[in-house]
Amino acid sequence: MYLNAHSWFSFKYGVMKPDALLEEAQKAGVRTLALTDIHCTAGIPDFVRDAERFDVRPVAGIEFREGPRLLYIGIAKNNEGFQQLNELLSPHLLDVETLPERAPELSGAFFIYPFNAAPSQLRPNERVGIKPSDLTRLPFSPWARRPNDLVALLPVTFRGKPDFNTHRLLRTVAKNTVVSMLPAEELAQADEVFRNEEEVRRIYRDFPMLVDNADRLLEQCSIAFDGTDKPRKAFSTSIALDREKLHKDTREGLTYRYPNAADKVMKRMHHELDVIERMGFISYFLINQDIVNYARSRGFFHVGRGSGANSLVAYCLRITDVDPMELDLYFERFISTARKKPPDFDIDFSWKDRDEIFKYVFGKYNGEGAGNIHAAQIATYTTFQWRGAIRELGKAVGLPPEEIDALSEGNSSYYRDQRRVPDGAKGQLDKVAQTIIKYGHRLIGMPHHLGIHAGGIVITEKPVTHFTALHRPPKGFPVTQFSMLEAEDLGLHKFDLLSQRGLGHIRDAVELVECRR
Repeated sequence: MYLNAHSWFSFKYGVMKPDALLEEAQKAGVRTLALTDIHCTAGIPDFVRDAERFDVRPVAGIEFREGPRLLYIGIAKNNEGFQQLNELLSPHLLDVETLPERAPELSGAFFIYPFNAAPSQLRPNERVGIKPSDLTRLPFSPWARRPNDLVALLPVTFRGKPDFNTHRLLRTVAKNTVVSMLPAEELAQADEVFRNEEEVRRIYRDFPMLVDNADRLLEQCSIAFDGTDKPRKAFSTSIALDREKLHKDTREGLTYRYPNAADKVMKRMHHELDVIERMGFISYFLINQDIVNYARSRGFFHVGRGSGANSLVAYCLRITDVDPMELDLYFERFISTARKKPPDFDIDFSWKDRDEIFKYVFGKYNGEGAGNIHAAQIATYTTFQWRGAIRELGKAVGLPPEEIDALSEGNSSYYRDQRRVPDGAKGQLDKVAQTIIKYGHRLIGMPHHLGIHAGGIVITEKPVTHFTALHRPPKGFPVTQFSMLEAEDLGLHKFDLLSQRGLGHIRDAVELVECRR
């Protein structure tokens, strides 16, 4: 019956991480829960992965807003519907396109409109959400005669009053104002907590069908990332062609690297090729080879390093330049059949050349529109830390700069590692300062906003929107809403194209020598 839950990935709005949300759902006896963060899907992978542990069936969705105003809640019927919702949101985050006032016709998703802003004519996949606060007005509305179009809407954002207070401070920080000046429409309702089924039935006792309708809607929805979404042939259109190319190029590279290859070298090559094929990493090697071949064609210096240097195949493809046979490096440190997570090449480029490599990759794998994006940078989560949290909260409650400085820089060292203000120290601080320290601890580790991984990108066979919504920072390349950890959990091919200043200096030295010649 819970169609609208917020985690802390509703940035500076929600306060619970996904597993805490699931824990609260389990306590309330909730069997199915939809996670619908505001303009964000970052929490979905962890939510789906952890739901089984809490005996909760996960459903994925997105809450769409125009400023503080709720437009509609999209709930995915399945993975394809999740992709459709991501492709509805992504243009808004990529190109600042305005969200439509009414949701488009999407076959894979349900849409729920707020009671006070629902269209009079609904499509088969559209419903009107009735919150507990709407029940007194419902009998006097035309919707009272259309109960089949209505669902109980019980948003979940908090565990209790401390969470609500944290939420109020976060909204104040988000709006760059002070608590006393925060508009009421920016806040969620304080009663947005889990209730057990008996209490929900009591609240909707005059309209019990609304709870049943919500349950039936959720029963039609599911989401799973079970490995069937992993890329298998992202380099070409055929697994057979990929395999043929990998074997051919490896043998050619073997002739280049080992003109008189010993039997143990040949045995190692065949072993690696067999493991790479069985593990589904053929395209991963070919894409890395393609990237370094492009760099070589442009005269860009590059260095393949990390555990990828343990691979003879990578050495033959010239992805790396370290001979694993000479140094007795074990391939299993890079790829093992006992390891679930995909391998990870680290390839360094000059800081002068790396952007050109990015342009090549994104130009090759991406087309027009969010649904044709197959390569994206990986996000990071910038979190609240002690000093920043104290400064933000100090501004939110209107403290003067010198007092904020004293709390965040000077006196704060005494309280930083305390779960609360020690009783003996309370006399040193007034109530406002004590409150700031108390809620500062609640903010530590909470996501503040999305950042960008130093050089990590994902290249996927299905559009990246199959897994996440996309946004675009000022640099201009599309970025996922999940981090490298979620990318690994999903089994996606991750490529680390890193920038190294030392390679730039080497390039400058080489160019100088060539000029002097």
